[in-house]
Amino acid sequence: MYTAKGQLDRNALIRQYQPLVRRLAHHMMAKLPASVEVDDLIQVGLIGLSDALSRFEASQGVQFETFATQRIRGAMLDELRENDWMSRGSRKSQKDIEVAMRRLEHRLGRSPAESEIAAELGMGLADYQALLGKVRGTQLVYLEDMASRSEDDDTYLDRHVGDNEADPLNMLRDHRLRQALVTAIKGLPEREQFIMSMYYEQDMNLKEIAAVLDVTESRVCQLHSQSIARLRAKMRSH
Repeated sequence: MYTAKGQLDRNALIRQYQPLVRRLAHHMMAKLPASVEVDDLIQVGLIGLSDALSRFEASQGVQFETFATQRIRGAMLDELRENDWMSRGSRKSQKDIEVAMRRLEHRLGRSPAESEIAAELGMGLADYQALLGKVRGTQLVYLEDMASRSEDDDTYLDRHVGDNEADPLNMLRDHRLRQALVTAIKGLPEREQFIMSMYYEQDMNLKEIAAVLDVTESRVCQLHSQSIARLRAKMRSH
């Protein structure tokens, strides 16, 4: 889009990509505590979009939407980290849940049920489910970044391990990590697998997933948090 003077029309492009910012903000909310306002994420995301417009070069061979998505997500995550939005108590609770899950999996030889996790933590099921809602947001590394790769997009691993071709050991380690994550996801209870698939593969938001499962959005949040805790517990050794 260009102005009458042949210059890039930034305002028009920002309006065009505002839905992308909103979609990314609502998608990220599943990982965040209720204290985080989606409107705040959208505002920060718009700053990331503006930055993407300033830095994008078509000659790099990357589609603008792919480039902008990375900048928008990055701006949102930087803002969240800078404001220390997760309390120590929530981090401790998340760790307690993961420890309880590991103990139960070792003892039972399978993924524990919610009631079993609650009992291991010494609390009632309702209290445990409420706790799951409180610990939202302890996972800021995107699982889809670790689990998948596209031709025109960097993954989390690609951005952090350096030049894999220069280090075959890194390449092997990354492959094993992705395989371990895929295996861990397949080991989730069936309903949680559905949620992870709808959220990460089909890019559905919480409201849409809740409608499919005929449950409340808060219940989807609880199950999503529990799924993440299970995966984190399984992936600790990697």
